[in-house]
This record gives sequence, C-alpha cells and structure tokens, in this order.
Amino acid sequence: MKPKPDDATDAAKAVDRRGFLKSIGGVSVAGAAVAAGATAPAEASESDADKKKTRYRETDHVKAFYRTNRY
Repeated sequence: MKPKPDDATDAAKAVDRRGFLKSIGGVSVAGAAVAAGATAPAEASESDADKKKTRYRETDHVKAFYRTNRY
C-alpha cells in the first residue's frame, strides 16, 4: 500500500497553482492595456473626393459571377 501524501501539501500546491494562473491572467490583461494605449490614433487615408467617387463597376467577371450564382 502506498503512503498518502499530506493533505496540507496538496492544498499548498493547489493554492500555488491558482496564484500562478491568476498572476498570468493579470499580466496578460495589463500587457494588452499597455499595447492598446501605445498605438497612435488612426488617420483617414482617403480624402473627401476619394470617399465620394464610385467604386463599384459591373464588369464582365462580375456579371459572370452573378450569372453563375443566380443573383
């Protein structure tokens, strides 16, 4: 028959594991917050004229797609 380990040592190991996992979670959240704050605000890459121009063109390959998929 194997000797049973102490319940106190098992409990201490479990607490240490939980503490370790909690600290990892906290570090990852803090790292994400720092990374989000470090980025510069995005600027618009298009001018007003570029935003207003038409972009959709019904070319032959678009017509073929519609015909193939029965739109």
